[in-house]
Amino acid sequence: MVDGVSSKLIERVVDHFAALPGIGRKTALRFALHLLNKEKSDIQAFADALVQMRETIQYCESCHNISDQKLCSICSSTSRKKELICVVQDIRDVIAIENTHSHPGIYHVLGGVISPMDGVGPNDLNIASLIAKVQTGEIDEVIFALPVTMEGDTTNFYIYRQLEKFNITVTTLARGVSVGEEIEYTDQLTLGKSIQNRTLFSQTLKS
Repeated sequence: MVDGVSSKLIERVVDHFAALPGIGRKTALRFALHLLNKEKSDIQAFADALVQMRETIQYCESCHNISDQKLCSICSSTSRKKELICVVQDIRDVIAIENTHSHPGIYHVLGGVISPMDGVGPNDLNIASLIAKVQTGEIDEVIFALPVTMEGDTTNFYIYRQLEKFNITVTTLARGVSVGEEIEYTDQLTLGKSIQNRTLFSQTLKS
């Protein structure tokens, strides 16, 4: 219940907004009341956009990023360096790194990190398709841009062991990103410099 609200219809809308991450019920009520004052055509357009997003958006068949087509705009771009792959946890990290304008290559979205405590193993992630890309011989460098956490480091090491037999460079973000920090929450300047000043992953194993 929202105090002072006498409409069950508004309550229903508030419930849906409040189910979104980071949205409290007071904010959800403001959203609902704002929409109540919009033109019916605007509300219909908003509803149509949500439905179309859910029904139409797919995952890029190459990098697993969200896309309107079989290949996302990054993978299909002729200006991106296809031989340079940045490995990230999820699509939010792609957005964060793209905002820095520091990565000229493409991405590979794992869809998570290895976490035995949560029941997530290597086979639950998009690792096999990454290895398949490297096996083509068209990849020069793989950049690890996973969270600086125990799970992120475990995933980095697992993938590194799979890539050791290939003649490629494997790097990781410079430690400008704080330990325990998620990539999506890192400020653009720090993240951009961490990409530009990336180091060989093998060097981190000796430290």
